[in-house]
Amino acid sequence: MNAPLIDPFARKIDYLRVSVTDRCDFRCTYCMAEHMTFLPKKELLTLEELDRLCSTFVRMGVRKLRITGGEPLVRKGIMTFFEGMSRHLGGPLDELTLTTNGSQLERFAQPLRDAGVRRINVSLDTLDPEKFRAITRWGSLDKVRRGIAAAQDAGLRIKINTVALKGFNEGELFDLLAWCAVEDMDLTFIEVMPMGDMGEVQRLDQYWPLKDLRARLAERFTLTELAHRTGGPARYVRIEETGQQIGFITPLTHNFCESCNRVRVTCTGELYMCLGQEDMADLRAPLRASEADAPLEDAIRRAIARKPKGHDFDYSRQAVEGQVTRHMSHTGG
Repeated sequence: MNAPLIDPFARKIDYLRVSVTDRCDFRCTYCMAEHMTFLPKKELLTLEELDRLCSTFVRMGVRKLRITGGEPLVRKGIMTFFEGMSRHLGGPLDELTLTTNGSQLERFAQPLRDAGVRRINVSLDTLDPEKFRAITRWGSLDKVRRGIAAAQDAGLRIKINTVALKGFNEGELFDLLAWCAVEDMDLTFIEVMPMGDMGEVQRLDQYWPLKDLRARLAERFTLTELAHRTGGPARYVRIEETGQQIGFITPLTHNFCESCNRVRVTCTGELYMCLGQEDMADLRAPLRASEADAPLEDAIRRAIARKPKGHDFDYSRQAVEGQVTRHMSHTGG
C-alpha cells in the first residue's frame, strides 16, 4: 500500500483538491444557478471523515492539498479540519492551501496562517463594485478587499484567480494587472469551463479565449515563458516591464491534460479523476463501511487506474462540446 499513485498514462498523482462544502455565500453566474438546491447536510462527509480521507491520500503520496468548495470558509468548524491537517506539514505533505472567494478572510486569515497555510488563491473577476455584485449576485467587493488586506497582514501570499469573461471584464485587463502589481499579488487568468446548467446564461456567450487575452497583453508588454510550476494546470509568463508573474489556465485553447497530476474529491466523497469527465468513484461507502483504511485505499487505487488521458471540453464548433452536468461548486473550484 506504500506504492505511489500512478495513473494508466504514467502520471504520478500527488495533488488532491477537496471540496468541503457545496454551499457558498455568492452565486457567481459562471459557477451556480441563482436558485441552487444544495445537498442535505447528512450526505456531506463530516470533518472527521474528511480528515481521515485526506490523511489516507497523504499516506498514499499526495504532497499538495487544496481545500475548495463552494466557499470552504462557510463550513461550520472548518478551522478544526485545517488545524488537524497541519500535522502532516513538514512531513509527507508539502503544502496545505485553499481557494476562496475572499468573503470570510477578514475573520479567518490569521487562523489559517497559524494552521500552516502559507499561500491562498482568491477568486476575483472585476474591480468594479457594481459589476462585482452583478456577477456574484450577492457579493461585496469592499468586504473581499478587506479580507485580502487581512490575509496580507497575516503573511499569506495571495494569487488572484480571474475568469476571463467576454463582454464583462475584457476592459479591465490592464487595471487588474496594475492592481496586482501594486499589491504584490500574482495573477492567473482562467477560461470559463462548460460545467453545470446556468439557466439563461450561455457558456459560449461568456467564452473569451486566453490566446486572445494573451495577445492583447503582448501588444503592450514583453512576455517571457517561464518553466515555473506550482503543481496545478497553469502555465506562466513574466511581464518584463513590471516583473510580474502571470498564469494562464487554458482547458479549451490549450489542453493541459498531458501533465495532469491531480484528482478531486467532492464534499460527499465522490472521487473525480478528471474535472471534465463524469466518471467517479464513491469513497464515502468504504470510508463508512470499515474502521480499517484498507478498503478505502483499495477504492482509491482502483479509481486512479481509471483516470482518463484528458477531458473533452470544446467550444471550437460554436457549440459547447464535452459539457458536464454537475456544477463547479459540486466538484470544487
